[in-house]
Amino acid sequence: MSGCAAGPAQSAAENSASPSPRGETAEPTELRAPKPRLAYTYAGGLGVLDAATLEPAGDVALDGYNRISPAGDGRHVLVAAGDSFRVLDAGTWTERHGDHGHSYAARPALADHAFEASKPGHVVRHAGRTVLFSDGSGAVQSFESAALGGLAEDGLPEVSTYTAPEAHHGVAVELEDGKLLVTVGDENARSAVALLGPAAGTARERKQVLRSQSCPGVHGEAVARENTVTFGCEDGMLVFRDGKFSKISSPDAYGRMGNQAGSAASPVVLGDYKVDKEAVLERPTRISLVNTDTKALKLVELGTSYSFRSLGRGPAGEALVLGTDGALHVLNPLTGATMSTVPVVPAWQEPEAWQDPRPTLYVQGSTAYVTEPATRKLHAVDLNAGKVIRTAQLPHSPDELTGVTG
Repeated sequence: MSGCAAGPAQSAAENSASPSPRGETAEPTELRAPKPRLAYTYAGGLGVLDAATLEPAGDVALDGYNRISPAGDGRHVLVAAGDSFRVLDAGTWTERHGDHGHSYAARPALADHAFEASKPGHVVRHAGRTVLFSDGSGAVQSFESAALGGLAEDGLPEVSTYTAPEAHHGVAVELEDGKLLVTVGDENARSAVALLGPAAGTARERKQVLRSQSCPGVHGEAVARENTVTFGCEDGMLVFRDGKFSKISSPDAYGRMGNQAGSAASPVVLGDYKVDKEAVLERPTRISLVNTDTKALKLVELGTSYSFRSLGRGPAGEALVLGTDGALHVLNPLTGATMSTVPVVPAWQEPEAWQDPRPTLYVQGSTAYVTEPATRKLHAVDLNAGKVIRTAQLPHSPDELTGVTG
């Protein structure tokens, strides 16, 4: 990490607006308070914005189809690109010194080092650990989120590695006690989740503690209040809590909840809900609300469809869904009642190819951000006021969107 000395006299915007070459770091500017930023992908690179003003903070060229996730340390973004998870320093961070903190901003930069991965997939952050899953090898890499460090440091943090018996499109979550929840499957099917013990011994091996076979088509994960972890199944949702698995079944024989959004402020997990197993692309209009306390499942008709990039949670656990009607629907997660509906973008239709850009929702604090790829726009919605408070014209058509807190 950089030292405490204040940087050059220019403002953070001046220091960070120009493009940054790969691996290059800039002398930071000290700030009065943490400065959150957003990162988005576009065809040919990554753009970084000031989260408050939506002004450009930097741009990094990177070919290929790239996917992004926050690394969990408030500063870095992990980029699933090619055969690795690349590390993007978003250029904003805070260093703690006793009871005080010093916040800094610099130009975004892409690290020269990366986590090797065959078909890099899901990134999960929980209990201060970041876990990477490689679909092409079944390799699971986990590390302390805060140990990622600055780009000026050599190498990567110490990594604990586990390899699944067979490669598959999977996901893993490391728990507070060091145990690991990991999906089980192969290239043809996935139907189980295993609980593995902490890495032990000189070989850092993990032994299976528990296993549930009752989650056909297992996909995605979420964490609810009380450190409850859920996994989506084709016939409901698998819940892990207090060292045990339980199943909350769908009312339909095929009722898939493959995408979920959890909140530490709520026992309810928001999920999608699909019932047509043979559909090339199903455009559902119902969402699922799974209460992990009561084990109750509520299906809510929205009156509009949505996509897998439409789900989010508000600061108090509100269930957020970006509909193809162009509105952000805010629901009470316990009752399913609509609290507000905020028009944001024109009506749209989900593209058939999942890689194609579509309006995307990302939530940071009490602000929901919504992309509008067709017009190269980004909108900021104040969830407390229930209205769009800022719109920016972007230099590129945005695809995926995430952010860091600084």
